[in-house]
Amino acid sequence: MAEHIIARELQQRGLHGEINVRSAGIAPYARDGALVSLDTRMVLRDIGIYLNDDATSTDLKRHPELLYEADLVIAMTEQQARDLLERFAVPKHLEVHTLRSFAGEAGDIDDPFEKGDLVFTQCREEITRLIPRIVDRLLGLD
Repeated sequence: MAEHIIARELQQRGLHGEINVRSAGIAPYARDGALVSLDTRMVLRDIGIYLNDDATSTDLKRHPELLYEADLVIAMTEQQARDLLERFAVPKHLEVHTLRSFAGEAGDIDDPFEKGDLVFTQCREEITRLIPRIVDRLLGLD
């Protein structure tokens, strides 16, 4: 969800293609090629972001090379950030933050997976609120 919201923010600022954004799961249930959930599609559609019917996810456990291509990793929770650092050979140059910490706040954004419409909507609203600050920081505007 965050990948698509930040991509829209970049596009709205005329920066489409200037910053590459990728999403990859590390949860035990993350699978390469899994279709993006209907809940995710619906809450994104509600704010004008439409995903292709065949949009799929990426499993970082199967593609650790993505870490070597990245300059920054933003996790949703502190636990995800810790898991990433413990389970993967993270390059020394790579910064790992949570979405909230990179936006200047404390706390986690919990995974809404299998928690219903309201939780998905709250998650989307929180991500949408924080993304402009994240883009400002990436651009050195903070």
